[in-house]
Amino acid sequence: MKLSKLLRVIHRDFSYFFTGMILLYSITGILLNHARDWNPYYSLDVKTVKVELPTDTNRINDNLLLKTFKVFGETEIRSYYYPDSSTLKVFLKNGTATVNLHEQTALIENSYRRPILYQLNLMHKNRPKAWWTWFSDIFAIGLITITLTGLFLIKGKNGITRRGAILVAAGLILPILAIFLFF
Repeated sequence: MKLSKLLRVIHRDFSYFFTGMILLYSITGILLNHARDWNPYYSLDVKTVKVELPTDTNRINDNLLLKTFKVFGETEIRSYYYPDSSTLKVFLKNGTATVNLHEQTALIENSYRRPILYQLNLMHKNRPKAWWTWFSDIFAIGLITITLTGLFLIKGKNGITRRGAILVAAGLILPILAIFLFF
């Protein structure tokens, strides 16, 4: 088998095999890059509601809080405390409620895992460990192989010795520049 045909086969087959991983790391990479703009792990639901709780804090207990917040879909009161005399902080199953006892309002903040994205982001950050680390390393070697074989697939004016060399050099400039600018 000629070298060019072997490179083509390796490039094609590795690309097919690692398609899922390429998509996983590309999509989650974008999400993690923009974590300041939105939370890639959790979605937040924030609402202000009216509540009826006694201003006498001695009369407030778990059962009363559960009855009060059950109307808003809450099923569990984990704990609560008083940061000051007019504020009650309640820890719910999926979030918190900050109650203003004088105004009889509560700010309920719940967080929910984003389906699929939560797990994909943890995979990107290698949270599973174990065999996933090995597969991620194999994937990295696969990407190197795909890149290097791709460099030599095309010959002539669009190949690595002319147009390809210019594009490779241009593509290396930004990472090198980033090293000097940020580190």
